[in-house]
Amino acid sequence: MASVPSLASSVNQRVADALAAAMPKAGSDSADPSPRPSGWGDPMLRRSDRADFQANGILALAKKAKANPRELATTVVEGIPTGDLIQEIEVSGPGFLNITITDRAIIETLAARAGDDRLGVPLAANPGTTVIDYAQPNVAKEMHVGHLRSAVIGAAMVEILEFTGEKVVRRHHIGDWGTQFGMLIQYLLEHPHELDHKSDEEVSGEEAMSNLNRLYKASRALFDSDEEFKTRARARVVDLQAGEPETLSLWQRFVDESKIYFYSVFNKLDMDIQDPDVVGESGYNDMLVETCKLLEESGVAVRSNGALCVFFDDIKGPDGNPTPLIVQKSDGGFGYAATDLSAIRDRVGNLGATELIYVVDARQSLHFKMVFETARRAGWLNDEVKAVQLAFGTVLGKDGKPFKTREGETVRLVDLLDEAVDRATAVVRDKAEKVGLTEAEIVENGQYVGIGAVKYADLSTSAARDYKFDLDQMVSLNGDTSVYLQYAYARIKSILRNAGDRKAMAHPELELAPAERALGLHLDHFGELIAEAAAEHAPHKLAAYLYQLSSLYTTFYDQCPVVKPEPELVVGENRLFLCELTARTLTKGMSLLGIRTPEKL
Repeated sequence: MASVPSLASSVNQRVADALAAAMPKAGSDSADPSPRPSGWGDPMLRRSDRADFQANGILALAKKAKANPRELATTVVEGIPTGDLIQEIEVSGPGFLNITITDRAIIETLAARAGDDRLGVPLAANPGTTVIDYAQPNVAKEMHVGHLRSAVIGAAMVEILEFTGEKVVRRHHIGDWGTQFGMLIQYLLEHPHELDHKSDEEVSGEEAMSNLNRLYKASRALFDSDEEFKTRARARVVDLQAGEPETLSLWQRFVDESKIYFYSVFNKLDMDIQDPDVVGESGYNDMLVETCKLLEESGVAVRSNGALCVFFDDIKGPDGNPTPLIVQKSDGGFGYAATDLSAIRDRVGNLGATELIYVVDARQSLHFKMVFETARRAGWLNDEVKAVQLAFGTVLGKDGKPFKTREGETVRLVDLLDEAVDRATAVVRDKAEKVGLTEAEIVENGQYVGIGAVKYADLSTSAARDYKFDLDQMVSLNGDTSVYLQYAYARIKSILRNAGDRKAMAHPELELAPAERALGLHLDHFGELIAEAAAEHAPHKLAAYLYQLSSLYTTFYDQCPVVKPEPELVVGENRLFLCELTARTLTKGMSLLGIRTPEKL
């Protein structure tokens, strides 16, 4: 019997290693001392419909070696023994290799994974420090549907990267600075009780936002109608920028009131936002002057019509003239660029970041392209420290247009989440009696299913693409939805409960049914998939993996009896083992996407 594979070795990796070991021997001349070409021996292994795997690397190897690819493939095949790992290997087409592995190899490898809390998923070889900038609401403003994607995608990437062993620093770059605060602060100074709370009890997010909305509308109306108030408000901006204590104290009240609201919305989204991670625009104020000085003294930025600008040869406006990045305005004020560049300096210099990820709307791509290039010219970004924008598309309504209310207003995020939970609770309640849920469990599961539906609809779409927000589809039990995955998990847990005293145990000696093989091979791919999703910043690939896992489990459930009718003892134990590992993989994968998996549904 072959030795049990190491936890980090998937069947895919074991086959790739066997092929790579054989390929250099096949194309080389032992008498030739010249160096082998770069990439020599890469089998380029992929899953295949014709066999378990297909290796395409022979074609590239033959081209480098100036050999006949089919003859080279035949030589490679002759050098690979069949046995405990590979059952059959054959040459196909111009030089592809079709590989079928043994049932024993599948179950042995899965058994090794099942014995590990991480399901055998290896840690990254060279983890670094990634700062993720996501979930960026604005102080004194209501969160709307446009804030959804940054929060959901960013939170998933945090979990995925941390699971690979990366040190992740969360940053919520809230909009907490700017000229609009002069108007708000001045109004609060003249109407000091406008942000008072109704009682000493804990304030709800709704009350906090109501206070802020009321004050904003009143101050705006006064600003637009009263020239003397407008003058006082503008003077207050100067006081704020100068750090005048009373002005700063009133500004802090707006920030604190907004956080009550922000955190209530993030709580609905089942997201953990910690206060130290919230570092808004104001957090970099003390760095702005130095940032400008460094850019100007190094020649990266130059003065143009009194403004400090960075120019780019490939970025021009409609008139054909260069479009600069304005770091400092001609009146001495600082724009977003100064803040973003200061944030890069802080994140690289003080936080030790090796990668910066900005989960920001695709419409800001030009801004970040210019900011990143400026930081590279200044030496703050380089080959060892990179910055990327994880740009996301727009949330659309069923009509394919940007999601709005019937009145044409932007949809409040809290309303959208509440409706999703209401719809999901109705779906859960419909099946509650059958599975014996209490009222408390119905309410709790309704939250999990509703919020999971919203997150999954977002995460199952490539971030760069727009997607349609369709609650009817999101809470459907059929199709590519989180509800389908959650029900698959709950079904497995029900089977495991109904198995009674029967054990879940791997039996490598058994011959597997086709549905068992397909499920096992997909389970085996979990580690590679996580590494791929992390490297490519692609949580949608994890969502796709989990949907396929649930679909393969459904086929397995239909074709391979686990409890009723009761199979032969060892067959039943092996199938319970596959059930248990599928459940663990589903719940781990879903948790990385920020989605709960109820035990009963």
